Amino acid sequence: MGRVAPLGRCLLRAALLLALCPGAAGGTWTWLGIAASGGPEKMGCPSPPLSPRQQELCREKPELVPAIREGASLGLRECRSQFRHERWDCRPPPAAFGQQLSSGTKETAFIHAVTAAGLVHAVTRSCSAGNVTECSCDTSLQSGGSASEGWHWGGCSDDIHYGMSFSRRFLDVPMRNITGKSGSGLAAMNRHNNEAGRQAVAKLMSVDCRCHGVSGSCAVKTCWKTMSSFEKIGRFLKDKYENSIQISDRLKKKLRRKEKSQRKIPIQKEDLLYVNKSPNYCVEDQKLGIPGTQGRECNRTSEGPDGCNLLCCGRGYNTHVVRHVERCDCKFIWCCYVRCRRCETMTDVHTCK
Repeated sequence: MGRVAPLGRCLLRAALLLALCPGAAGGTWTWLGIAASGGPEKMGCPSPPLSPRQQELCREKPELVPAIREGASLGLRECRSQFRHERWDCRPPPAAFGQQLSSGTKETAFIHAVTAAGLVHAVTRSCSAGNVTECSCDTSLQSGGSASEGWHWGGCSDDIHYGMSFSRRFLDVPMRNITGKSGSGLAAMNRHNNEAGRQAVAKLMSVDCRCHGVSGSCAVKTCWKTMSSFEKIGRFLKDKYENSIQISDRLKKKLRRKEKSQRKIPIQKEDLLYVNKSPNYCVEDQKLGIPGTQGRECNRTSEGPDGCNLLCCGRGYNTHVVRHVERCDCKFIWCCYVRCRRCETMTDVHTCK
């Protein structure tokens, strides 16, 4: 009984939240990432957070369920890492998570892009590890190279083509279901930002090589393509977030910039798009799912977004002293134990008023 208790608690918690706050899931697969952080390794694809199309894909490809959950979790972890020092820290209250994803802001754009990238990354890794029967290494790079430069393709190159294709099938609403409908601008925005996340994974692919030769002479090199670390992909998408483009909420034949004077400037696949301007995230607003910055720890000496002046929105900050006790000056005494001193340090901690 004790072994199944964690699963029961996890499902009960999710069921209660979805029953009390039906807007919480918002029909979003990213709930699998939230469940992954505290649930069991194999929980399947629960029906409440997924669309019927996504549930069908889960049933068709059960071997990809762990990768789907890992992709959502990977994206959310990176989102929190990139925004950990800012007013919006990618940690909305659970009951407001679906609302955050439907707000059409720059933050919505980043979440869609980074989780779509996370899905590509996780599925591709699963393919390279041999966990999926339909895909493996990129077979197009199994031969060839440059004899004159002393290298050839070999090893196991990551096959992102399958990962990107699966991500499109799993996440993107078909265009025929978007055009001409109410809220079509927001739906098209989400679809574009999903693709922007996938393009980031493809753009940042790199080549790794291993040397072969007598005494490490590197006479010949075997090379393969590999995905960049997800942290690097997250930094790339954060830069796109900082330069995101506001678009019109009315979808005609294609996405258009909101500023009429800029509509001749083309929108690139890698650009992040948003419809609505972001709130300032300074003050708690339960209706919008904004926790505010009161009580957040800040850096008194920083001029960046984590500085007390910016993070606390000009409200000031409180300072309290935290006492740390730890072992120090440890010495090995023959024979046989370790003797340590007990050291205390006092640290000033600043929190927003």
